[in-house]
Amino acid sequence: MKKFIGFFLVFVCLYTSSCLEQEFPLFEDSLIEWDATVVNSPALGKDFPLLLRVPRPTFAISTSDPLITRRTGQLSLRVNFVSPQKANEENFTYRVIADETSAVEGVHYNISGQAVIPAKSNFADVQIEILDSGAGTGPVDLVLELVGNTTVKPSERYKKVGVRISQQ
Repeated sequence: MKKFIGFFLVFVCLYTSSCLEQEFPLFEDSLIEWDATVVNSPALGKDFPLLLRVPRPTFAISTSDPLITRRTGQLSLRVNFVSPQKANEENFTYRVIADETSAVEGVHYNISGQAVIPAKSNFADVQIEILDSGAGTGPVDLVLELVGNTTVKPSERYKKVGVRISQQ
């Protein structure tokens, strides 16, 4: 009888304490972030990374030289969409941070300032055209910041990325 009462008490204790009802928070925001910012450490004294090499997915597919130089041509930077996938496409904007940038648009690079996250996708690719401005000058930096749109906001921590264009 003592064993039965002991098992019964253990059973009651486990039964009443093991099934706690929990409500986990559901992330419902729509954020965008630079993939390169998530996987690379910030540059010294900056709150964003400064890329010297072509990001890995692009490098594996399109180029034999991993360094970003005036001869790189097209550079593609991936933007992550941190949200459940949407049935419609999302257009967003990005901009150059003038205070951090030493590269000149039309001389060292061209960008559109806009990109599209396709419907039912969690990624977008931002195209940067690296221009051959000629040898002789030192490296220049291009720093981009995600702006977003009315429904998609940039992640505060991962909204900036820098690209160093070597002029060799």
